[in-house]
Amino acid sequence: MTETVLVTGATSGIGAEFARQFAARGCNLVLVARAPGPLEEAATILRKKWGVDVETLAADLLDDDGLTRVLGRIRAAGELDAGEPAAGGPGAARPAVTVLVNNAGYGLVKPFADNTLEDEVRHLRIHVEVPLALAHAALQSMRPRRGGTIINVASVAGFTPRGTYGAAKAAMISFSRWANLTYGPEGIRVTAVCPGFVHTQFHQRMGADKASVPAALWLDAGLVVREALRDTAAGKAVSIPSLRYKALTALARVAPSSVVARLARRGR
Repeated sequence: MTETVLVTGATSGIGAEFARQFAARGCNLVLVARAPGPLEEAATILRKKWGVDVETLAADLLDDDGLTRVLGRIRAAGELDAGEPAAGGPGAARPAVTVLVNNAGYGLVKPFADNTLEDEVRHLRIHVEVPLALAHAALQSMRPRRGGTIINVASVAGFTPRGTYGAAKAAMISFSRWANLTYGPEGIRVTAVCPGFVHTQFHQRMGADKASVPAALWLDAGLVVREALRDTAAGKAVSIPSLRYKALTALARVAPSSVVARLARRGR
């Protein structure tokens, strides 16, 4: 059976790379992002290059209506399309989502107490509440089929004292570990992918200074996704791409918290 992969934050960075690599494997796609224009552009390129079916779903996951529509798509296996562009056109049956990639997110450049509470709550929602809601819907669909995959894009920041971004990513790492153990016997793999600094638009959007990070710490999104897919296929609950970040993460577990916090303060 051809996999159908739903990717959030699918038009740039790691999300776009997941879409490309899954398309290269012959998987059909459901791309989710806020802006319809970039979504359609990405879908056209993927269809043309790889010959796969690509649905697009323009939705702001921080908006109740947007999140509800994405949840509805995850739950919509075999139902007739009621309006969203589906692979077979309006009226076509929509295939079940067999792989969920929770990638959407952003960072806040200022420390916790310097942000508004509203900004911090929205930040927590996109990194914890939204992926948990989508994972819950996916599990409801996957468990009767005795199979499926959930990939939660977390961060090595989840292993460090790194403000609310690190706390949110730590929550997703912990959840993924538990869920992989709990639902693995039912044929469902759950993996938290924990990249370090990656060459994407993430840091520019949050206003962080990329020049302050040593060149050796930057990773290519292609490598991150290749290693993530390999580790997910192997059933690993946590994927830390690259040997350098595996070593740094191991060091963070034993080094003094003050030292780790100072190093982690530089960014993602």
